Amino acid sequence: CLCCFQLYGYCYQDSNDIPDTLTTITELGSPLEMIQLLQTSWEDRFRICLSLVRLLHYLAHSPLGSVTLLDFRPRQFVIVDGELKVTDLDDASVEESSCTSNSDCFMEFPARNFTLPCSVEGRCQSMNEKRNLYNAYRFFFTYLLPHSAPSSLRPLLDKIVNATGNHNKHGNAKYINVFITSIKFVPTEYLALELSPSPSVNSEFTQKCVKSANTQYRRVPEAYIPDENYRCWPSYHHKGCLLSVFDVSEAIEICDSYSQCKAFVLTNQTTWTGRQLVFFKMASNHIVPDPDKITYVKVTD
Repeated sequence: CLCCFQLYGYCYQDSNDIPDTLTTITELGSPLEMIQLLQTSWEDRFRICLSLVRLLHYLAHSPLGSVTLLDFRPRQFVIVDGELKVTDLDDASVEESSCTSNSDCFMEFPARNFTLPCSVEGRCQSMNEKRNLYNAYRFFFTYLLPHSAPSSLRPLLDKIVNATGNHNKHGNAKYINVFITSIKFVPTEYLALELSPSPSVNSEFTQKCVKSANTQYRRVPEAYIPDENYRCWPSYHHKGCLLSVFDVSEAIEICDSYSQCKAFVLTNQTTWTGRQLVFFKMASNHIVPDPDKITYVKVTD
């Protein structure tokens, strides 16, 4: 399972102090800090939720059957290369609860309770999957998905969050996975897709001078502004304003929205979804050559 901590090796030996000692070697991950995650970009938080959805889907359809994590809390997860992975499977169970009536399929949580149907085989239907899904909702989705999400995505994100928090007929991992992977990139929005198309700059923005609603920008190829930084949130750079964009049009809209922005620099770096990273600058007094970058300077009257 790619969503679980990878085991590189183990060593079994006897110790004078502790008999039957087992030492494991696993990949290195970062502890999950929710406050720190809320300070990252929405795009990165979406990636974590997407990896969690993959985990939910795997647990619901594992070779052992439907698996539930009885201790489903943030401390059981780590971040590895931007992906969420579960580290502790000691409390995993493949046993679906037995029942004689629906009242035996009662799930109790701090905020709300659910009663699932009892199947003709005497098992609570999808209880393992529903338990995982609701825990993902109350510990992860409800915090990471809506917070500072792009406005055009909020109706869809509301459906995702509601589907995980309400155990209706659509509230399952497969349904959530379809919703999340159906989101596509469009210009001017932070829209994420697991297999996103590579962004392409429209031909009208490759001219020497481009124009937004109220301002014009002069295109300076193979150029970079090393200084003139200002801070913005969320930023991929702690000392400057480094954001991801779909194309030049979105970069212009962002620069127009900041009163201190007088120029921006397109880099050749992209995020995990293929969005281009752009530095936004508060002046353009010092421009230096750089073959890997393109600078756009706001034209003033």
